[in-house]
Amino acid sequence: MIPLYKLTNLPRRQRLGKTAKIIGMAERNIINTGKLDAKETEYIGSLLQSLANDTRFAEPVAAALNTAFASFSRAIHSHGETEKAEDAMRRALNTVYHVLMAETGVYPADWDFIEQSGALDSAKRQPFAGMQVYLEDVRSPFNVGSIFRAAESFGVEKIWLSPLCADPRHKRAERTAMGCVAILPWERLSFDPFADAMTDVNEQLQPFSAGPFFALETGGTPLKDFSFPQQGILIAGSEELGVSPQALAAADASAGRVSIQSYGAKGSLNVSVAFGIVMQAWASSL
Repeated sequence: MIPLYKLTNLPRRQRLGKTAKIIGMAERNIINTGKLDAKETEYIGSLLQSLANDTRFAEPVAAALNTAFASFSRAIHSHGETEKAEDAMRRALNTVYHVLMAETGVYPADWDFIEQSGALDSAKRQPFAGMQVYLEDVRSPFNVGSIFRAAESFGVEKIWLSPLCADPRHKRAERTAMGCVAILPWERLSFDPFADAMTDVNEQLQPFSAGPFFALETGGTPLKDFSFPQQGILIAGSEELGVSPQALAAADASAGRVSIQSYGAKGSLNVSVAFGIVMQAWASSL
């Protein structure tokens, strides 16, 4: 840990950046071990107090830092439930971390947000038999990770990936998926299953080819009116191009298309957001 007097002598922007890093590491320690040791608790408390006493922050920032310092102080001196104290400490540190990052003009990307880590218990999964998903050329690791997280939450049995879909094992996908890539079965196909209208299906595609298929795409049946199949494969397409014409043809010949009505100027949603909305509706119908 950097001595406080050394931090004080650094240029302001550099000092705030290093302080944010220290605060972030302390939060991770709480996540990983459930606590801070006595020495680190005292150090972080002094650091938060110095921030609360800094008169150069704008009023809203100063108020947030003072509130976080007070919350942290109450938590370390509380004699109540340990879990509540740990949560209060973590929330205080998280607030300070993001306030300081904003003060330095650096906003952490979504894959840098600190979340509870740890392996998920696959034994607790209760997937719906036959509820499957095909991701067709979804390029962003963030979107793939987010889709995996939503899919696991809403009981998807398996995810199929097109040859050009982003890798779920990419570090950004795994960070967004929060452990779901490891417990949700998935398989990458070596070729486009819809390129030849599903003719000459080989062994790899036997469970996939049974369908029925339906596509998440604009211009389809409104979500509130759509009849979800008991078993089937939802097709979610590329962020830029949507579902391919070949896959749409397969969906139109099967269970159809489902669309989400929007009410704003923007005509479409991010694919992972739209996916989550549709999956909740499908799971509810089952």
